[in-house]
Amino acid sequence: MTTIGIDIGGTKIAAGVVDETGRVLAQTRRATDALDPEAIESAVIACVAELRSKYEVSGVGVAAAGFVSPNRDGMLFAPNIAWRDYPLRERLSRGIEVPIVVENDANAAGWAEFRFGAGRDVHSMVMLTLGTGLGGAIVLDDRLLRGAFGVAAELGHMRMVPNGHYCGCGHEGCWEMYASGRALTRAARNALITDEDRAGRLRELAAADGGKTRGQHVTQAAAEGDPLSRDLVTELGRWVGAGIADLVAVLDPELFVIGGGVADTGDLVLEAARASFRAELSARGYRPEAQILLAEMGSEAGIVGAADLVRH
Repeated sequence: MTTIGIDIGGTKIAAGVVDETGRVLAQTRRATDALDPEAIESAVIACVAELRSKYEVSGVGVAAAGFVSPNRDGMLFAPNIAWRDYPLRERLSRGIEVPIVVENDANAAGWAEFRFGAGRDVHSMVMLTLGTGLGGAIVLDDRLLRGAFGVAAELGHMRMVPNGHYCGCGHEGCWEMYASGRALTRAARNALITDEDRAGRLRELAAADGGKTRGQHVTQAAAEGDPLSRDLVTELGRWVGAGIADLVAVLDPELFVIGGGVADTGDLVLEAARASFRAELSARGYRPEAQILLAEMGSEAGIVGAADLVRH
């Protein structure tokens, strides 16, 4: 039986019908207003109605960034949408008659990779999403780890550097401040001052984008072969690998999967992460080493994972 996956972002809602093999059979989208929960609900209900007019579905999985309640029926907190202790399932059920499951978006993407992507042949896996921040998902012994309160795997907020860079969560030195698009942006803006002679390509990309340097400019220039940008991405990869070594000491998974926009640089960030991981791994040579691979599911991961979690 097919199910529907909904991926709610700050500006758009993506929805798709997904079969039991993880294949997306049909998709639709709606724009949304992050400050208007009722508009979001109406858009989700409209997406489901459109897709159900063509396919028979047994349930709807809804993925969104933020803290999801333990019983997966609502949002405790969302950073980009006006949800605070919000009964999302109850609200959506007024216009959707099939079962609804609410899940964190990183968990949904990680589950998609575990079931159908890079992690399909393992039993324990950690997903890292290197976007503006650093999201995560943990699957141990074939089960998605959600925690006692539903908010496990906030990996980007592990404290890596005492008194380090200030994070939006209110603390200093969080992992995502060194391994994310936000970290690349900060490093690039510093490099424009400290390494001016090599920053020509970054200045060009910033000028073409309104004059403000962004992390996307670094990944684009690195993919083009720009030496400075490649150095910045490599440094980010080192931080990724160092954090992975810490997680291995706690979780001991078979595989780490790296996705998100920063991972679009491919082997550059991957090889730096692998080298750093091996250098930081405790008791190296006396324990099996986890693999580090790139994600395979792409932009459909949230839809596919949310849809499949309805079945689990």
